[in-house]
Amino acid sequence: MKYMIQMNVPAAEWDAVMSGYSEQDMQAMFAHMNALNDELTSAGEWVDGQGLGGPALVKTVRAGSDGRPEVTDGPARAGDILAGYWVVDVKSEDRALEIAARASACPGAGGKPSNDPVEVHPIPGDPTAA
Repeated sequence: MKYMIQMNVPAAEWDAVMSGYSEQDMQAMFAHMNALNDELTSAGEWVDGQGLGGPALVKTVRAGSDGRPEVTDGPARAGDILAGYWVVDVKSEDRALEIAARASACPGAGGKPSNDPVEVHPIPGDPTAA
């Protein structure tokens, strides 16, 4: 079964959170995430995954009345922003939850586990069967 595992952070806090990371903190975060990614790849569970840029890089697009894109800077709604994701193909929901917990335990500023909330979304083979 495929799952999308998402890390979300408050958009309004992005800059403050990121500025709280020292160079050493950033290296620890990347080492943790790279180790997780390597494990998923070795186990044949990796499908896709990316870390994403902050709210300053986001564009929101809506179709105008003429069908052309109407573009605004920033997230569509106030609140959390997607900071990164994994798509995994695993044998059970329990495994997807285990991966999400590993992602949540990523070191944050100061090296302590961030324990940020991580969402797990099943990707049904037939979305109408949900």
